[in-house]
Amino acid sequence: MRPKPGLKRVILKSLIRIGSLTLVLLFLGYTSLITTSDPMLPEQQKQVKKAIDVIEQRGFGKEAFVLGRLVRYRSTDNWWNRHNGHQSAYAATNFPFEVVTLYPQFFEDPVDEVERAAILLHESYHLFGYGEPGAFEGAWTDRFKLGWTKEHYNLTPVWFSVKESTLRWAPQLFTCGEDRHSDCTE
Repeated sequence: MRPKPGLKRVILKSLIRIGSLTLVLLFLGYTSLITTSDPMLPEQQKQVKKAIDVIEQRGFGKEAFVLGRLVRYRSTDNWWNRHNGHQSAYAATNFPFEVVTLYPQFFEDPVDEVERAAILLHESYHLFGYGEPGAFEGAWTDRFKLGWTKEHYNLTPVWFSVKESTLRWAPQLFTCGEDRHSDCTE
């Protein structure tokens, strides 16, 4: 007769099975996101690289590392993004898979690589697990360090869009001044 395995061994085998199944499911999920979307064109890749360079030069080393080395960029929606919809977004991030979809507006609306960097900085917050409120608050607060300021960009479509979205997702940033509607970060 075979001896019964110890409780520790049973638990260890179960944990290994659960861990293995989790890894297989994550791999399948990642693969499905990549295979149901298109890669970026070489010219688009150059624009993204320039924006990441701005992020790194302005002191966001950790964010630049993740955006430049760990992210898989796509130019069309994958099945999950199509399901959830991103009608007016410049980009969409699939966390924890580190897949970022950049929409045509990301390449058309920004006036320069600093504005593209502002958008990617927002996405970097998602890559670190923040939801929309945290991503908008972080990117809006960090815009000074990035060099994306009202003095130079307040008339651009990206500035208007991001400010409106920040008002919606992080309204606590706009409760200062005598009117209690001014930007608290300025």
